[in-house]
Amino acid sequence: MTADTPLSDRLEDDDYPAYTMGRAAEMLGTTPAFLRAIGEARLITPLRSEGGHRRYSRYQLRIAARARELVDRGTPIEAACRIVILEDQLEEAQRINAEYRRRARHGASEGSVADAG
Repeated sequence: MTADTPLSDRLEDDDYPAYTMGRAAEMLGTTPAFLRAIGEARLITPLRSEGGHRRYSRYQLRIAARARELVDRGTPIEAACRIVILEDQLEEAQRINAEYRRRARHGASEGSVADAG
């Protein structure tokens, strides 16, 4: 996305850094210190505005919200961040595995059609 991308398209983009730290903290019901802490734990890396201010995307806010759920249940912040990272990696691996299975089924059905002909 570029600066000349229409605003409506940017707002629909889950990765567009639309939220300031204050607004992100307010939306999550937490503090800017929490957002800084999960940044230091490398759970999320906010983009920076031209003035150097942290900016967060909707995707990052969903990740931060999951970490907050775990912390609210008593999980130490570092452990919560690691759990969220592992959950995200597992989800991605499952998506890739499903895609491989789909391709394998598709390839097998094409092979049986070719064998019949």
